[in-house]
Formats: sequence, structure tokens, C-alpha cells
Amino acid sequence: MAKSAARKKSPGNKHSKARILSSRTVYRGPVFWVASDRVEEPGGVRVRRDLIHHSGSVVVLAVDDTGKTPRILLERQYRHAAQDYLWELPAGRIDAGEQELKAAQRELLEETGYRASRWRRILRFYASPGFVAETMSVYLATGLRSGDAQPEEDEVIYKRMVALNAALRMVLNGTIRDAKTISSVLWLDHVWHNVNLRKKIFAR
Repeated sequence: MAKSAARKKSPGNKHSKARILSSRTVYRGPVFWVASDRVEEPGGVRVRRDLIHHSGSVVVLAVDDTGKTPRILLERQYRHAAQDYLWELPAGRIDAGEQELKAAQRELLEETGYRASRWRRILRFYASPGFVAETMSVYLATGLRSGDAQPEEDEVIYKRMVALNAALRMVLNGTIRDAKTISSVLWLDHVWHNVNLRKKIFAR
């Protein structure tokens, strides 16, 4: 059988970026905006990409590590996109001009009333890189002190401290369905059961 004369285009340098040929904003709201771009990607393909742009979000893995088994602060609230109540970690968007850490501290206080004396960024990832340009940064918060929550008007949040082993079961049996919470619980389970990592990360 004769080989096809068509050849695949080179994937290009892994560090190269797409060249934006044109871009227009098709929607702008209070939280995100949508752009329709014509781009030439590193492999040479020209295509239209519709992207949701966002200022970025912070996630707080608030952990009570004073006992033999760590406990994670979880929230349960209604999410219209999921048409259901979801278990999640405290999280929220970064306001204009706000630093990541300040945003994480603000979100933890507003949503739960907790403050923390120790903070460490542990993960940073794209929420859905196929069409969403939002990044999420997860902060480990320890040295917790409880207080009064200061939720926004549209936030109705139920909070609960959950032991790590119980939270892991919630992930594995599908009770926790939120991606940022799943990744953070799995990270904590891995670290907590690795003695050297645990000592390094949770050292006071």
C-alpha cells in the first residue's frame, strides 16, 4: 500500500507559544470575560479559540494538624452549574491588584471565620485549560483560630471539620466532586503518609 503523501505538521518547540492573529471580546461580566481569538499555534495550525479569561482564584486547604489525624475544613454550598450542593474547600477569586496570599487569607476569613498563623502555597494549576484561562493556587493553612464568618450576601455556606481519612473516602466514593478539593485532599494524604515530607511541610 502506498504511503500517504500528507505529512503531519511539526509540533514545534515545546516552549513556543501561539501567535494571536486577531482577538475580540464577545462578553464581559463582573467575574470573567470571553474572548474569541484567531491563532496560529506552535504546530503551524491556524484555528479559532474561544477563551474564558479570569483574574485567577485561590483555594485554602485549612488543616488542623494538632491531633494524630489531621482534619480538613470543608464547606458545603449550592452550585448552580452543578445543579447540586457540593463539598469544597474555601476558595474565591483574586480581586484586582490583590496579592494571592492576601486573597487566600481574606477568603478563609469571609467564608469560614477562621484565621491561620502559617501559610504555604502547595499547588498551582489550570482549572480547565481547554477553554478556561483561570489559574488556581492552593494554600495550606495551619495554626487555625476560629471566629465569625463574613460571607457575601449570596453565600449560604455550611462548614465542617472532616478527618483526612474520611475526606479521602469522600473523594474515592464520589461524595466530593469538586476538582480543586479532590487534588488537595489527595496531596495531603500523600504528604501525611510520607514521614519525611510531613516533617518538612508541617514543621513549626
